[in-house]
Amino acid sequence: MPLRRLFATLVPVLAIVQALAGAAPARAQLRDPLRSLPGLQAPGMQLPGTIPATGLQRIGDVLRQPLAITRKLQIDALLREQPRRVDVDPQGAPVLRGEFLAMGLSSVQGDAVRALGFALDRQTSADATLGLDFAVLHDTRGRSTAMAMRALQQAAPGATFTYQHLYLPAGQDAPAAAGSTGSPSSAPAQRVGLIDGGVDPADPALARARIEQHGCTTASISRHGTAVAARLVAGDADTLFAADLWCGDAVGGAVSNLVDALSWMARERVAVINISLVGPDNPVLARAVKAMIARGHVLVSAVGNDGPAAPPLFPAAYPGVIGVAGVDARGRVLPESGSGEQVDFCASGVIGRGRDALRGTSFAAPIVARKAARLLDAPRDGAASEVQQRLIGEARPSGAAGHDPHCGYGLLSP
Repeated sequence: MPLRRLFATLVPVLAIVQALAGAAPARAQLRDPLRSLPGLQAPGMQLPGTIPATGLQRIGDVLRQPLAITRKLQIDALLREQPRRVDVDPQGAPVLRGEFLAMGLSSVQGDAVRALGFALDRQTSADATLGLDFAVLHDTRGRSTAMAMRALQQAAPGATFTYQHLYLPAGQDAPAAAGSTGSPSSAPAQRVGLIDGGVDPADPALARARIEQHGCTTASISRHGTAVAARLVAGDADTLFAADLWCGDAVGGAVSNLVDALSWMARERVAVINISLVGPDNPVLARAVKAMIARGHVLVSAVGNDGPAAPPLFPAAYPGVIGVAGVDARGRVLPESGSGEQVDFCASGVIGRGRDALRGTSFAAPIVARKAARLLDAPRDGAASEVQQRLIGEARPSGAAGHDPHCGYGLLSP
């Protein structure tokens, strides 16, 4: 068995066996071998019939509980099914083939870039709202991703270029109507934001909600987005500002669309925004997130399902963002949940029971976002820090003093 495959199979096994035995996994000992193998990520479960079974899925079979799909398997599926549209950057993160983002591009540099066969599409709405200056570039000559990036950097060495990264759901896709959980409460209606796939207004958990949609000329339905929205609204008569990054397309979640969704939320003054998506650090997204927090918004994000040894994922790992890990029905951290300083809280990452249950940090984040929305009705200075401190006061400590890398400052219940 190749060394990478051996570690990818044995490390999750050791972590889960220790968890089942009631002992805290020796995270530091488990991380070092993985870090010495470039490109290795913990394996996870796939959707039935789409991706061959690997390590964590086999463990899930033993436990009679499927585990949430990892980002690596999602990337592999995209590369296999959409090779003409999807590629990876040098770190293996998924990107839209032939698309790039540029910041600080002068008019002279823009002319130089166009002369090399790049078409420019400037994002004026995001510029005006968040104070960003970036453009989307399209390579018209069909070069490889690496060659196109080198051409851009040589044409305009003073500008900042990055990839059109794709941000992926941090939870498995949901069967129809799986999001129909939660009972209406007597709490006052609130406004809350969701950046995900399209939501289904006919889902029972959303029947009383007023849904404001953004991003698509024609409404589309995402089962993942609907399941997350159902937990975010929980049957109440809230106003849900839902930005769809897929619009029914098999390829979605582009960083420029994510930034546009944040810009829309800022214009609508949506105080708390749930993002159950994960991806790499991206300078355009980093600046947009920083601008949102400075404007007084609270961003709540899933930390991902690549396991405790995986590197931090974004936007959860950006400063000021509230990162959420997942636990099971018994309050145990999901073995596939991310771990580290980016984890601020944990919440239930499971919907339903048995092999038909949904799992993933995607479904934990909206529980925390919903509680945050109860504390903040409009953006204001210092809101991110203030809301986090109030949530710390509500959280049930995980047992560790202070911040725990697996559950943050503690468990938040619906």
